[in-house]
Amino acid sequence: MSDLFRDVSPEDADLQPVIDGLFGEYAARYGDYFAKDAEIELTEWYLPPQGLFIVLERDGQIIATGAYKPLDEQTAEIKRIWTDKTLRQQGLAAKVVQELERRAVQAGYSQMYLTTGFRQPEAVRLYLSQGYAAQFDLARDPEEYSQPPFDGRLRFTKTLVREAFSKSA
Repeated sequence: MSDLFRDVSPEDADLQPVIDGLFGEYAARYGDYFAKDAEIELTEWYLPPQGLFIVLERDGQIIATGAYKPLDEQTAEIKRIWTDKTLRQQGLAAKVVQELERRAVQAGYSQMYLTTGFRQPEAVRLYLSQGYAAQFDLARDPEEYSQPPFDGRLRFTKTLVREAFSKSA
C-alpha cells in the first residue's frame, strides 16, 4: 500500500465524482446557506504555475484531494481539501495540506490563506494542528459566524518559511 501525490486538472474525469461528493457534503451541512454567494469554479485558478490541484492516491484510487489558487502575488489560497469518508482521522488531510504548502513555497508563495465553514469543527482542528492562525475568535460559538455581519466563513492564515521546506524536501 503506497500513497502517491499526482497533479491533476480540476476537469479530470476521475476527479468529478470526488468533487460532486465534496459539494454534496457541503450541501448536507449547510443546505443553501452559501448558495447566495457561491463562487464560480474556474479551472484556470488551479493550473500551474499560479495554482495547483493534487490528489493523493492509494493503489490507483483517489483517497484525498487539495488545491490552491492565487489570492495575491505572495499568498496562495487553499481549497478543496477532501478525504474519503472511510479513511478520515488518519492524517491524510494533513499530508495534503503539507504537500500544498511545500509546493506553494516552490511556486514562490510566502503565505497561505484559507476559509472553512462554521459547521466544520474537524477542519478547524486540522488547520490549527498545522500551524494556521485563526482570524476569528475561537472561543465564540461558530454558529454566530453564520449571522450578520459575518459571512459563515472562518478564515486562517499561515506564513510559510522556505527553509522549513528545503530541509524536508
